Amino acid sequence: MNDTVELIQHQDSPRYIRLNDADNVAVVVNDGGVPTGARFEDGLVTVESVPQSHKVALVDIAIDQPVRRYGQIIGYALEPIARGSWVKETQLRMPSAPPLDSLPMADAVPERLEPLEGFTFEGYRNADGTVGTRNVLGITTTVQCVTGVLDHAVARIRKELLPKYPNVDDVVALTHSYGCGVAINAKDAYIPIRTVRNLARNPNLGGEALVISLGCEKLQAEQVMHEGDASVDLSEPWLYRLQDSNTGFGEMIEQIMALAESRLQKLNRRQRETVPASELVLGMQCGGSDAFSGITANPALGYASDLLIRAGATVMFSEVTEVRDAIYMLTSRAETPEVAEALVREMDWYDQYLERGAADRSANTTPGNKKGGLSNIVEKSLGSIVKSGSSAINGVLGPGERFSSKGLIYCATPASDFVCGTLQLAAGMNLHVFTTGRGTPYGLAMAPVVKVSTRTELAERWPDLIDVDAGRIATGRSSIEELGWELFHYYLDVASGRKKTWAEQHQIHNDITLFNPAPIT
Repeated sequence: MNDTVELIQHQDSPRYIRLNDADNVAVVVNDGGVPTGARFEDGLVTVESVPQSHKVALVDIAIDQPVRRYGQIIGYALEPIARGSWVKETQLRMPSAPPLDSLPMADAVPERLEPLEGFTFEGYRNADGTVGTRNVLGITTTVQCVTGVLDHAVARIRKELLPKYPNVDDVVALTHSYGCGVAINAKDAYIPIRTVRNLARNPNLGGEALVISLGCEKLQAEQVMHEGDASVDLSEPWLYRLQDSNTGFGEMIEQIMALAESRLQKLNRRQRETVPASELVLGMQCGGSDAFSGITANPALGYASDLLIRAGATVMFSEVTEVRDAIYMLTSRAETPEVAEALVREMDWYDQYLERGAADRSANTTPGNKKGGLSNIVEKSLGSIVKSGSSAINGVLGPGERFSSKGLIYCATPASDFVCGTLQLAAGMNLHVFTTGRGTPYGLAMAPVVKVSTRTELAERWPDLIDVDAGRIATGRSSIEELGWELFHYYLDVASGRKKTWAEQHQIHNDITLFNPAPIT
């Protein structure tokens, strides 16, 4: 009985997490925060109430003095901040972004981690050598005009055809808003064009994607499917133009269904086989982040990322605005100067893109981020890059590019959840992991999504949406290492189809959303 009382007292006592000895702020752990007059174990007393995941000042901070978290400067005090007070966004001046012409370049490359051998999963081997974690019929489009017809056809395919082919997991319409009224030869039009093309080449589609077009659009089918590409099978009919129909809507639906059934027959013959863990292509992303993201979930993802890299797999992390302020920590880890230069190139391109839109990186941080204790994009970025682990960065992909080598890859995408997810699918990911603190019911139709909560409170509130609770790290019920291994094994189970994520079970699917920085005419 006494032990129970002591445990409750311990759990209820004021607690904070300080990540670096240089930090002069710490994050409050307690559910519901701490009240005025709360005394922490080290003697710190709050002078006002501080909400959960928000920062408390560990010392008096004078005007213009740096505020440090992760051992890095996240802002400068605009007013005196008293020891024990709640450190708020309005009290901080955001630092300038690191200049791109004076970054450390491949000067602190981590040593190659010890190989991790013997781990496998059950996947679908493709003709181009890639491996799918799911067996999905994808039907892509060249223009948004065909979406209504295709959605109708897909609904009928699911109802009337899919039950006949039990080895096929799903049929997915890869619909998007590109193709019509677009400046197809504009400077940046290559980004949405290659994205549409590479979405159809995703390993989970098994090389059997179909194309539905209208006929008069700017984006023609030949720009989506290329002859001589081993990642797609063009040996059988793969294209239907709606404008070729002579008998209207009914003919359109019947033609699409006929094309679909021939591909379903081929996909149904595919069988899972044992493949090494090196065939996994994992995409990592944050959404609805809070101040716990960089303490619990993202460090666990980083540990699991290192395990996958040791096993020879491909791991992608993304979101330009969420690494921009910590880019010096990435360029120094680049495997070669060329990789470091590629990182700088993508940051520079995005700086210019934001400038053209009369915006800056501070526009990234959302009201939810701030409610979750993140003061600005600098603090957010420091927590975001933790998911990349400690391995050397082996390559960089521009938006819409497809991976061509294994290792830790930076995939340059906007931070928008659904745009980032779309671009990672185009990059070739066959499994996705998504961390959230505020809560995001996110999912993708083409790849399973593992959802990881930063806080136990969210996992308990959304028990049928969150797959893994990383909040256990904050409460001492799990270590980063333990949770990293748990995630590693969970990834392999999900990839093998032995387990289904909550997003899969509920069929939560975010839209395919292209990144199109080019003009619309």
